[in-house]
Amino acid sequence: MRILVAAIFGGIVMFIWGGVAHMVLGLGNPGILQPAHEDVVLSTLHEGLGAAPGVYILPSFDPKQWNNHAARAAYAQKTASSPYAWVVYLPQGDDMTDMHRQLPRQWASDTLASLALAFVMGLAAFGFARRMGIAAAAAIFAWLAVLVPYWTWYRFPAAMAWAALVEQLIGWLLAGAVMAWWMGRQERKAATV
Repeated sequence: MRILVAAIFGGIVMFIWGGVAHMVLGLGNPGILQPAHEDVVLSTLHEGLGAAPGVYILPSFDPKQWNNHAARAAYAQKTASSPYAWVVYLPQGDDMTDMHRQLPRQWASDTLASLALAFVMGLAAFGFARRMGIAAAAAIFAWLAVLVPYWTWYRFPAAMAWAALVEQLIGWLLAGAVMAWWMGRQERKAATV
């Protein structure tokens, strides 16, 4: 039960921190720019990408053609001289100001991540400092495992990658502190009984 309560506390702290990090500090915005001619780009998306929602990488290469040396050489030449884009495409559109579906999903994600962290923190009777070390290691692990590959392979901007590290590290240290405090409090309480 102490792990579950710690996870709920951690999820709440991480969710609140995420709001502060994005809405107050702007840590979700580094590397995201406004297009010079947005309407021109938007008007060509349906024609260029079609009706299937998904992620599009431009210039595009069919992975089935990897062993076709001529196709791969042509693609290499095209990528060397063409702009690059990583596009998350929703042909039907979506009201980006309406977050009623995303907010509960984010809170659930934060809480489930906190549950995993609380489980690791609770594996042994670690003290507060060791639990904080586990929280920091988990934040860095998540950043290295998820965002650095996007930076490496999909060319996400470096500013975005570094801002995400700051967001994750501070967030998980804050959530980890609350979780470590709660778990230590419960252990001290059980030891006195």
